[in-house]
Amino acid sequence: MSIDPFRVRVQGPLAPFAAGFAGELARQGYTPLSAREQMRLVARLSRWLALEGMDVEGLGASEVDRFVRTRRAAGPQLRSIKALRPLLAYLQSRGMVPPSPRATDDPADQLLERYQRYLAIERGLGKATADVYARMVHPFVRHRLSSDGRALDLAGLAATDVITFVVARCPQLSRGAASLTVTALRSLLTFLHVEGLIARSLAAYVPSVAGRRLAGLPKGLDCDQVQRLLMSCGRDTSNGCRDFAVLTMLVRLGLRAGEVAKLKLDDLDWRTGEILVRGKGSCIQCLPLPADVGEAVAAYLRYGRPRTAQGRTVFVRVSAPHNALTSAGVSQIVAAAGCRAGLGQIHALRLRHTAASAMLRAGASLPEVGQVLRHRRALTTAIYAKVDREALRTIARPWPGEVA
Repeated sequence: MSIDPFRVRVQGPLAPFAAGFAGELARQGYTPLSAREQMRLVARLSRWLALEGMDVEGLGASEVDRFVRTRRAAGPQLRSIKALRPLLAYLQSRGMVPPSPRATDDPADQLLERYQRYLAIERGLGKATADVYARMVHPFVRHRLSSDGRALDLAGLAATDVITFVVARCPQLSRGAASLTVTALRSLLTFLHVEGLIARSLAAYVPSVAGRRLAGLPKGLDCDQVQRLLMSCGRDTSNGCRDFAVLTMLVRLGLRAGEVAKLKLDDLDWRTGEILVRGKGSCIQCLPLPADVGEAVAAYLRYGRPRTAQGRTVFVRVSAPHNALTSAGVSQIVAAAGCRAGLGQIHALRLRHTAASAMLRAGASLPEVGQVLRHRRALTTAIYAKVDREALRTIARPWPGEVA
């Protein structure tokens, strides 16, 4: 029997790990109440293992699933396996429980794993982008499985198969998702040809998605809306202090959500007033650090950032465990602030448009805007010419008057 610091008695196979797991919860920033609930779950699981006649080494995926189903039948204390993840991660780090097995026997999954490695090594794509590409073409690959699911029929792949998939799949998606699907499919077909899995590349047979480039209009926020967005953050709390720093960085520098999430403490050079941005495609660039952005980040680091041993990431979760904030977490901060400010659903990309529009209003040229936003092609920045009203007035033809 073991009694952890949170006064929960643990009996059974998990008793030797109770004190260590309790210390890990404290190190990760769990409150005493949350940690106590975690330890009670450990006690229940340990008793269940003892009743089943199992030790810790026998705690596999199927056993965990059986325990969850048993607890669900007993009451609402355990709704999903998610509550057990901290304990399972701790036991895996001690080598007591094997990591969750991946479905590597599936030929479709095996092919997509090779495709992702190709994208990362040969094409230089980031892991997140490679994951998205693989997810988009997953239905196409699974459609090539044999009837018994043990092999892929790629040798007989023809242009008609490619066109049929696009015609059937894309009408179910938004224009952006459809465009990304055909892009990923062209990339996959190139990979299949390079690997010798198909005799010739079929990338040229992938239909294009209807829609003109630069047809849309960037929708940035005006000055009043930006102020409402920033004022919606209660800066007297850790959560509000962090959100204010994130929003200020997005609005003033036009960073992407993923770039904010990847920001490290070493990327901030306070002496020279510069910030290192880790952008798309492993591109690293240095930008000036505006004074208001620096003040917001410094205030968060001094008063809002919790103590964490999870590395030197600038923005971390407020609730335990204090892991690094993800790009989805940054997007959630923007969405929540937009709702609080009464602006509706707002995405991080809209704040990037806001930063570009503000630079144009301040007199910056399109090449200068492209440098700050780190665009690789001038055509990408060209869409902001539509919101540069002062420049458009110089080329607008006069409206016909009475003389006409």
